[in-house]
Amino acid sequence: MHSFENDYSEGAHPLLLRALIESNETQQKGYGSDEYCAAARGKIRAETGMPQADVEFLVGGTQTNQVVISSLLQPFEGVISVTSGHIAVHEAGAIEATGHKVIEVPHENGKLSAAFLARYLRDFYAEQIYDHCVQPGMVYITYPTEYGTLYSKKELSDLYAVCKKYSLPLYIDGARLGYGLEAEGTDVTMRDIVRLCDVLCIGGTKMGALAGEAVVFCGMKKPRGFLTSVKQRGALLAKGRLLGVQFDALFTDGLYYKIGKEANLKARRIMSALTEKGYKPYLTSPTNQQFVVVSNEQCAEWEKHMRVCRFQILNENELVVRFVTDWSTTDRDVDELIRLF
Repeated sequence: MHSFENDYSEGAHPLLLRALIESNETQQKGYGSDEYCAAARGKIRAETGMPQADVEFLVGGTQTNQVVISSLLQPFEGVISVTSGHIAVHEAGAIEATGHKVIEVPHENGKLSAAFLARYLRDFYAEQIYDHCVQPGMVYITYPTEYGTLYSKKELSDLYAVCKKYSLPLYIDGARLGYGLEAEGTDVTMRDIVRLCDVLCIGGTKMGALAGEAVVFCGMKKPRGFLTSVKQRGALLAKGRLLGVQFDALFTDGLYYKIGKEANLKARRIMSALTEKGYKPYLTSPTNQQFVVVSNEQCAEWEKHMRVCRFQILNENELVVRFVTDWSTTDRDVDELIRLF
């Protein structure tokens, strides 16, 4: 049956695949200097309302985070992230491998609190020996978070204000950005996002692309030698057109948002069915990721019929299972899943 384990098990959305096929036999310049990347940059600039923004395309999420963070930090600096942040948990120490520390702080359902960040930075600089410590050099958050939760516009504004006060760039990892922007009840738009951070990653891999992420420098200029850093870290494609074609298609006729909206609707159907059958949600997520608390026995039973994402162990008897929808999830897939509950 269809897998709800993650949102990158399939290939490309049919419209992206069609665009790749139609562009296949054209000859283009390499390394992102082709006409498709130029068109995609133009559409992203128009979508964000930032005609002068620097936009670059990289091959994947981990490489993107590694390149962006390492290019913005001084050798003695680290990056602040909540303990559940992707760079702190699921990127195999990619940031630390560049010589920079991930400074882990507590989270609230995946989110970094502006009040906590303000206290943390105040107390850090109040210490007489802070010069002997790794210096906070930037702040990293994800939108949506690893728990599928969202920051409100006020929460982002407050967080960005703290970053500005301490001259720390705010980097938003939007690997699942489209699902967040199309979530029910959100008051955040694409144009809000770019006004409230310095660097934004617009996810492609988890939003219907074969591969690729778009980096937008919105509150700052692109660092000197950024493209060289991209190549040095192995994140630059010679056939950069592969990414340009896909992002051009994603930002044509609102496809990026349509993918997010449809996946969110199907995810909510799954959670509604789970709660109706007496399962306990781990938390409330309005996005394509849904989390439910189950017994070890129930999880093992599900695993007889499908691949299961064992997201978090709670205790000896219970764990959190995650269900994820994407562009390829159909109503029939959801119906078949619900029958297993």
